[in-house]
Amino acid sequence: MRLQRSPALAAVLILITCVCAFYTTAAINIPLEIEQLPTITAQPPSSLIAFPFDESFPMTCEAKGNPRPEFRWTKNGQEFNHSVDPRLMKEENSGTFVIPNNGNLTEYQGTYRCYASNTLGTAVSQDVEFIVSNEPKFPKETLDPVKVDEGQPFILKCDPPTGIPPLQIYWMTISMQHIEQDERVSVGLNGDLYFSHAMEKDSRTDYCCFASFPRIRTIVQKTAMSVHVKPTIAILKRRPSLLTPPGVQSEKQLVKGDDLELECIPGGIPTPKVEWAKMGLELPDGAEVENHGKLLIIPRADQKDSGKYMCKAKNPLGEAVHYFTVTVEEPPEWVSEPRSQLSMIGTDVLIKCSARGTPEPSITWRVNGVPLKDSPAANRRIFDDTIIIRNAKASDSAVYQCEASNRHGSLLSNANIMIRNLPPMILTKDGEGYFAVESRGVTLHCNAFSSPPSTITWSKEDSSESVEGSRFKIHDNGSLEISRAEKSDAGQYTCLAKNTEGSSNIDAMLYVKDATRIVVTPEDQQILKGSEAQLSCLAEYDESFSHDFELVWEKDDIELSFNDTVNLRYFVEDSVLHIVNVSHGDQGVYRCVARTPVDQDEASALLMVLDVPDAPENLVLSEHRGRSVKLTWIPGDDHNSSITDFIIEYEENKWEMGKWRELLRVSRNQNSAVLRLHGHVEYRFRVYGVNSVGAGPPSKPTEMYRTPPAAPDKNPENIKIEGHLPHEMDINWEPLLPIEHNGPGLEYKVSYRRQDVEEEWTEHTVKRHSFVVKNTPTFVPYEIKVQTKNNQGWGPEPRIVSGYSGEDFPSTAPDDVAVEVMNSSVVKVTWTPVHKDKLRGHLGGYRINWWRLRSLVDSKKRHGDKHMLTFPGDRNHATVPGLTPFSEYSLIVMTFNGRGNGPGSHPINFKTPEGVPEKNPVFRVTDVQRHSVSLTWTPPSEPNGILTGYLLEYQLVNGTEEVGALQTIDINNPKTSKWVLRDLEPLSKYKLYLRSCTTKGCGPVVSEECTTDLETSLASVHGGISTQGWFIGLMCAIALLTLIVLIACFVNRNKGGKYSVKEKEDLHPDVESQGMNDDTFCEYSDNDEKPLKGSQHSLSREIKAGDSGDSLVDYGDEDAQFNEDGSFIGEYGPRKEKRVSAEIKAPVQTPA
Repeated sequence: MRLQRSPALAAVLILITCVCAFYTTAAINIPLEIEQLPTITAQPPSSLIAFPFDESFPMTCEAKGNPRPEFRWTKNGQEFNHSVDPRLMKEENSGTFVIPNNGNLTEYQGTYRCYASNTLGTAVSQDVEFIVSNEPKFPKETLDPVKVDEGQPFILKCDPPTGIPPLQIYWMTISMQHIEQDERVSVGLNGDLYFSHAMEKDSRTDYCCFASFPRIRTIVQKTAMSVHVKPTIAILKRRPSLLTPPGVQSEKQLVKGDDLELECIPGGIPTPKVEWAKMGLELPDGAEVENHGKLLIIPRADQKDSGKYMCKAKNPLGEAVHYFTVTVEEPPEWVSEPRSQLSMIGTDVLIKCSARGTPEPSITWRVNGVPLKDSPAANRRIFDDTIIIRNAKASDSAVYQCEASNRHGSLLSNANIMIRNLPPMILTKDGEGYFAVESRGVTLHCNAFSSPPSTITWSKEDSSESVEGSRFKIHDNGSLEISRAEKSDAGQYTCLAKNTEGSSNIDAMLYVKDATRIVVTPEDQQILKGSEAQLSCLAEYDESFSHDFELVWEKDDIELSFNDTVNLRYFVEDSVLHIVNVSHGDQGVYRCVARTPVDQDEASALLMVLDVPDAPENLVLSEHRGRSVKLTWIPGDDHNSSITDFIIEYEENKWEMGKWRELLRVSRNQNSAVLRLHGHVEYRFRVYGVNSVGAGPPSKPTEMYRTPPAAPDKNPENIKIEGHLPHEMDINWEPLLPIEHNGPGLEYKVSYRRQDVEEEWTEHTVKRHSFVVKNTPTFVPYEIKVQTKNNQGWGPEPRIVSGYSGEDFPSTAPDDVAVEVMNSSVVKVTWTPVHKDKLRGHLGGYRINWWRLRSLVDSKKRHGDKHMLTFPGDRNHATVPGLTPFSEYSLIVMTFNGRGNGPGSHPINFKTPEGVPEKNPVFRVTDVQRHSVSLTWTPPSEPNGILTGYLLEYQLVNGTEEVGALQTIDINNPKTSKWVLRDLEPLSKYKLYLRSCTTKGCGPVVSEECTTDLETSLASVHGGISTQGWFIGLMCAIALLTLIVLIACFVNRNKGGKYSVKEKEDLHPDVESQGMNDDTFCEYSDNDEKPLKGSQHSLSREIKAGDSGDSLVDYGDEDAQFNEDGSFIGEYGPRKEKRVSAEIKAPVQTPA
């Protein structure tokens, strides 16, 4: 029944709605302990298809209520007692039954509905259609052959059987070969096969239509059809016509959400093209054209896709048009679905139900499964889409059903209307304990059920006052929310629920704990594969949870277990997660969770594993153009380090098979490259990537690629022209690599001509990489070029290089040679350079040869070993270092080229000035007494001048801290070789220093140490022996023998006798042995040349400004020089010219 709504009625409805909203609940969940209406909790889908391969088919119906509901079913609107059918399987206390697949299901096909009832009312399920699919079959029939003239359109009908959608149509031959489809031949939406015009090749006897039903796994075949196309002498062109759809316009209806499919299949010659348009608008976004333009598809159509569409088939002779009027309709959809309500006795109840759809749905009301008109009530009225129950009573409690339907479907909703007055029932457990975390929120629950709704209050610690403050909030569901909990909030709370029917309360305990907090969080890391990662996590928590606290590690939201064998590389030590031998699988987000029973804190870090790039994949060679080919690839994973380069390598199988060489390097943003190749080679290619970690593994190699032979691309490089002999010119070059030959038969054409005269090129062809030109003038310039050639032709035009024929020795020596003495060991030599015409080759430089004639101490001349310094380049002066002071030398200068040295200049003699002497070779302690020490020495091997005397120094050294003053003795007699130091401290250690001197200063120090003796039997024994006759006789004999030896040596020297330093060393060992064998506690230090700390100023006071301190560094204007063999040219040989006199003069004893 429908009533016309008036403004006054609308105002009444608004007032009633407001009142009802105050006393009703929108969504009720009544505890089962309370008497209540039945509620459907599970029901079957709207359709249930009986597939032949399923074992059974459940018809589900479950409900709750108090009293427990009872169930019944209807089938096709008639009562269906499922409990009496022994074939159906039933469940206890349930409305569900199961239809077994026993092969005979047709009798169960129909529309079912379940009813759940108790003493208060009845709930109804939606309709469910049980569909039993029959096996689809094509009818057995005999089909006449289709005969058609060539050029005429025709259609092969399929007429597939009905079955469970979706349906898929295939046209094939008996041998299961698909009929080829194109713009001329295509399958329509109805399954028919359309031919725009017949061709002779269409004639065949085995056109078969196959219908596939994938949901029931069935494919059926129609009887084969035969087509005979009759050839025509002249095929006339025809304007387009539409084979489907017929007529000029048609209507198309579909349900919102389905795909809109419009089809136009034309006939005509030439085959027409199909165009699509929407009248007045553009085609919707997402519109697709398929089947060679004959099918327009708009996926998931909705209301905006309604309208008028046009297809136009065109060829040169004309066009054909069809219009589609599309209407998109909708199944019912709730606008306001009726809601279950719990209302108080005496209130007004509103039940609203409205739905939309196209066409507009019709609304049907039921109460407890019975049409509303069959269950009248005096206080119930219907206003349009709303039922109003005035002054409701408990007996008005019922289940109302609202069903909205149109031709596309239906909706059913049950609304449980409960009219009751109930005292509060608190559903939350009494005495519940709650744990809160300080400074965080906590909620204490008090879920109360009552009618009318209860007023909820919370109090603390038996206080009658309700909790107050901005941190406390009581929600509509009765829960108490405490924000930013404090330690003082802990204690017992009481929840009181109260309404007009009574009251109820419960207690709850609140415990406030310290918050769990991670103080050391893991940090994001980038780590190399194979290394060890460490993630730290340290947390603070309430001490009462010391036994309940746990620290958990998760990777990508999956908890890590440290007790299984899978994760042996993971372990935790001192709150640090260790990951050993990191692999790619270890990359991810690691979360540290610190957890107590009441709260938790977490922190996460990203672990990125760095590694070399993976090998590129899918290498493809394309664009083959003889000696070039394009290589493409797909880069491998860069493992978190961007690829910087791709390296392309090649392997050829002719000369270096198995050896890969770099061919090309491309940047990271390229995945292809054109490769320029040599001819007559079989190549394979591979690629690898490089990132900051290193080079990755190479890809799999490509297939072989063979290039055709070609002429050489290049000529030899590094052409060298040398002349080893005066009348020859050697031409050498780097040969082409075998891969650069580009083909067989490689040869070199050598061409040369004089540069300074007009003459033609002389040419020779050789296979080796050198050529010798004979009978050339000495050292004249030539132009040379070398060109490659193979069986395919000549290489590029070669470049011309210049060179000289063979060199000869320089023909003249430098002039105007002069020597300037710089100091006692260095001289500067100058000369006039040799003219280039006399060089007869490339100037190599100049060489200076010198030798020592004699020492100026000794008037006898004796030639020493020759020395040589080489000075490369064009120059006119040089410095000669390392000369012996106070000596006479002779010197010559010569030039040299690649052939060798020229003649030497006239010898120049020069003398070096005096220098300081060399070190004394012998310095010994010969006798030690309590207060004295006897010393002996020999003069320096090279005095470097005329000796003027000796400087003797000594000092007390009893320990490192006790150093006495340095005492100095000037010995002015150069012939002195002995000395006695007196007035020394007994049993004391002394250090002794000796230097030889000339007028230029004193030479290097030689030192000695000894310790003075006690006054013991050593002196008495010495005194006693010295008074014995036999001892005096022995000493006289030794003195006589020594005198004879000295005379013999003096005579030998006057005769010009010479002996080497080695002979001198052989002469002195007796003296040295004597010093070493004396029982004097003495030590000889050959390298301790300086006085001890605190006395250096005394030792150095005698060093004169003329002391030789010269070195090659002082003459730094000279270039670094090397001999021809590569050795340093400043290195000079041993001074074998040095001689030492063997004369030993009588010692002079200084007075005591």
